[in-house]
Amino acid sequence: MEKDGGKPKTYVSTFRLALKPQARSFCVEEQREDATKRTFMGNNKLGVSSATDSRRTPVQALEAPHFKQPLRDCAVCEGRDASFQGAIAGSRPLSVSWLHNGKRVHSSNTSFQNGVASLTLSQCSHGDGGTYTCVAENTAGKRSSSAVLHITTTKEIPRTSNQLHSEVTFKVGSPKNTELSSASKERSVHREEEVKVPTANRDTNPQTKVSSKGPPVEFVDPPEQVEVRVGEQARLHCEFRSSSVPVACCWIYKKNKVVVGGPRMSVRSSETQSDVEISQACPEDTGSYTVVVRNVKGSAQHTVSLGVIDRPDPPASQPVIAQLSTESLVLSWTGPSYDGGTAVLGYKVEVRQEGQDEPESWTEATSRCKNTSYHVLSGLEPHGQYRFRVRAYNSAGVSEPSQESECVKMATKEEKKKEESESYVTVTIDTNHKAKDFYNVHEKLGVGKFGQVFRMSHKDTGQVVAGKFYRARTAKERTAARKEISLMNSLHHPKLAQCLAAYETRAEMVMVMEYIAGGELFARIVDDNFEHTEPTSARYMQQILEGMQYVHKQNIVHLDLKPENIVCVDTTGTRIKIIDFGLASELEEGKPLLVMHGTPEFVAPEVINYEPVGLETDMWSLGVICFILLSGESPFQGNNDAETLAHVTAAQFEFDEESFEDISDEAKGFISSLLKRDQRCRLSCAEALAHPWMVSFTPLNRRPTKSLNKGKMKRFLAKRKWKKTGKAVLALQRMANLSNRPDSPGSSSEEPGWSQEAEEAIQSLDKQLQSEPRFQRTLRDATLPKGATARLTCLVNGYPQPEVKWLQNDEPVSGSVGVTVEQHEDGLCSLVLADLEPSDSGVYVCRASNKLGEAMCSAKLKVEM
Repeated sequence: MEKDGGKPKTYVSTFRLALKPQARSFCVEEQREDATKRTFMGNNKLGVSSATDSRRTPVQALEAPHFKQPLRDCAVCEGRDASFQGAIAGSRPLSVSWLHNGKRVHSSNTSFQNGVASLTLSQCSHGDGGTYTCVAENTAGKRSSSAVLHITTTKEIPRTSNQLHSEVTFKVGSPKNTELSSASKERSVHREEEVKVPTANRDTNPQTKVSSKGPPVEFVDPPEQVEVRVGEQARLHCEFRSSSVPVACCWIYKKNKVVVGGPRMSVRSSETQSDVEISQACPEDTGSYTVVVRNVKGSAQHTVSLGVIDRPDPPASQPVIAQLSTESLVLSWTGPSYDGGTAVLGYKVEVRQEGQDEPESWTEATSRCKNTSYHVLSGLEPHGQYRFRVRAYNSAGVSEPSQESECVKMATKEEKKKEESESYVTVTIDTNHKAKDFYNVHEKLGVGKFGQVFRMSHKDTGQVVAGKFYRARTAKERTAARKEISLMNSLHHPKLAQCLAAYETRAEMVMVMEYIAGGELFARIVDDNFEHTEPTSARYMQQILEGMQYVHKQNIVHLDLKPENIVCVDTTGTRIKIIDFGLASELEEGKPLLVMHGTPEFVAPEVINYEPVGLETDMWSLGVICFILLSGESPFQGNNDAETLAHVTAAQFEFDEESFEDISDEAKGFISSLLKRDQRCRLSCAEALAHPWMVSFTPLNRRPTKSLNKGKMKRFLAKRKWKKTGKAVLALQRMANLSNRPDSPGSSSEEPGWSQEAEEAIQSLDKQLQSEPRFQRTLRDATLPKGATARLTCLVNGYPQPEVKWLQNDEPVSGSVGVTVEQHEDGLCSLVLADLEPSDSGVYVCRASNKLGEAMCSAKLKVEM
């Protein structure tokens, strides 16, 4: 700052890239300014205070930083030095920092003096290429300026320490080399052979070099998942490195809808990053967001998963009471219909004594229940009357309470419940009544391929049951329903769920099943208060085998054994039952049974190969269940169903050392005896029950045991939550497996393709980049001595990449020894003339054209004797 008439005046001088003398190249000349720009800007009154201004407060008089001279793009040869400079004005103090491709530059080769910020780069390599940003900041604001550094490789024209720097770079020839010697010609011919590349101008036939290095777009540590709570702002931020500019970006929601700005959503993109910001995020915003970034060299994409979480909905049903005694009872309920976008972590059970209607009369029976059932063991009195309600909670909060349970009166000691012996009913389908004539239908418990399951209660006795409502619109569906009801009449065993009644009308078919309140076995095991050891696992397998042994004695095969179909009788004991015989079939001698249904992880190889199934098919599934029970991992699980099925058909599995560290060799042998590729080699139920692993855990052979890690089991259940339905027909899976093979015609990736809207948006990126040729740097006049080497250099942008032609005095540059054309993908074009002669003097024109237009620039070259 200098004073002029008592007023401050800012002088901003021009500047140029400070390159070492031996490292200067054509790019420096871009920084030269006209003579008028070399003078001081004496009339530029920055921060001037008038009489009116003097009355302002100091804060009001502050001036935000701004770039009087922004950074400029440049290109240097690999191994050379380069620097960026920018002139900055604004109120002091000013702080200046530098970024390279969005990351902070920590270098001692930076300075900020007399309003000029500088960054020097020594011996540049290709890793130094990219976008450099200078950020200036003071208390009034922040501004930045960016430029791109191009690193080139030029081998055609070797440089010497005598190299000079001018509008055109050249090499001074030897004093003796006033004429082109035969040796020089040989070197020129040899040089041409080294760099033979198809030229952009086939008419002139000079040699052309085009460079292409690295990926077109590379993402820098992009996020994989973003999670926010409802009502908060969500920001999806992706930084990237682009090998060229300009770039065009778009965001696609769920590969279907183009993300555009709106009242709650904004999209911002630059040459180094792209963002989507969503204010007041709601659950509907949850999903995958894919950013597609394109430049003239290619494109790249990255997908970010956005989760908008909220506290869960209340449990879908009121608590149901079972196992009532004098001072305890068992509650069961259905989980929330919506978990809030993140896993339900547990439930809070609340109780209120009847007759106390004040809000504070509700007290917590437990705040850490992990399942949808709970055994209330304390706080209840004989003759007492109580109501219960339940709240679900996740990482975002606690739900509203469920509906209250019906009022329950505790039993007296005289009314102590007797142990009921198992009693079985042979069911005859009632075609004269509806299920609703005898039962009240409550909340939905589940949905399957067959139809829906509801909790029901008998209108007279209050008995709680489960009603399986079949989808029976066609004769085929009705036949399948009758088949299951008929099979259930053959399956009367304590380890099997029982059918209690059945109703068929023109409108519906319903099978009434016993209500089993304990929940799925695997979900029960992961409860923190529940024991999980190898012996307990053996006892569970023993019960399953006992139940399946009875089923197999009836010559019935289940065909859908999986963790969801093994449930606990109650919440405190270890008794289990097998449920869901919807896919079961009776085997007939001499009539092979072939099926096309099952669950990929648990189905046997013969099902996938569409070979006859038998009782051994269930034994394979039991081997998979046992493997998961002991390790928490699935033996055949692949990255997709096709991969899983491939593992199953090959019977490929292994006992992971970490997962089976505490498991006995007998257990591994038991599993291996079931997971045999050949059906004939698998153990039967009777043989499995007599296996040494089963015998080793009888009450007479107790031995120290270690609790098994439940972490992997929890992760397994979390994955199963999203994969329980929808993939029952394996015929389709086999076809998908075939179509995904590399040698299959029309094979494609597992992910669905883009929608038409998304495809059009992605294709439009290319159109956004298209532009007619434009010279960013033009040719400069030059005067050189005879025998020197001249390099006429310009920088042209345009997309599609312009075709470049060189003219001398309006005639195409003739192809001759010592003439080389260089054209780089970044738009840098050079005409190199070796061993100059006076005839090389004249006006040189570079003409660039593409389908959108044409541009030209010219310069005079004078060759002196």
